[in-house]
Amino acid sequence: MTHVIGLTGSIASGKSTVSLMFDDFNIPVIDADKISREVVMPGEKAYEQIVETFGEGVLYDDKSLDRKKLGAIVFENEEKRQQLNNIVHPAVREKMIERRDAFAASGEKSVVLDIPLLFESKLTHFVDKTVVVYVDEGVQLERLMERDGYSEEEAYQRINAQMPVKEKAALADAVIDNNDSKHDSCRQLESLLRAWDVL
Repeated sequence: MTHVIGLTGSIASGKSTVSLMFDDFNIPVIDADKISREVVMPGEKAYEQIVETFGEGVLYDDKSLDRKKLGAIVFENEEKRQQLNNIVHPAVREKMIERRDAFAASGEKSVVLDIPLLFESKLTHFVDKTVVVYVDEGVQLERLMERDGYSEEEAYQRINAQMPVKEKAALADAVIDNNDSKHDSCRQLESLLRAWDVL
């Protein structure tokens, strides 16, 4: 039976870095963020719904989606953010489940679902175990400002739009403390996978 691990964290917690580490253990990762980019490509159903809901103003000249423009609209308006989520999330879930089941059918020992909103979207029933990548809020703020060039206010806005990482850690089966080096996080991940007997 395939063991399904749900990986999550908060913005700038280093979840993507930890997600890449599963490669070292030959464990496939299904990344919700990558899929969320696929489902909004021209021609996809979610793309058509976004244009219908938000208008052509959220498109580049080549008709592809201007994610920054759309992001600016939904980050300031809870109702619009909900509208966008109601379009994108079901499309992403459908593709994730398809891929998870395909890996299971091919006999993989374990597979990772990398889902930023694992707890918020109540998707824990899709996985057997949950792992949260944790950092202190100060580290998170610093990394986000540095990575995306946000002001402190913009960074806080994005952090506060999500469930606090402390809350996520309390809900998880396991926590990887990503305040220190990559090497340290990788060591924690390896111990965890061995403890769960999924290597």
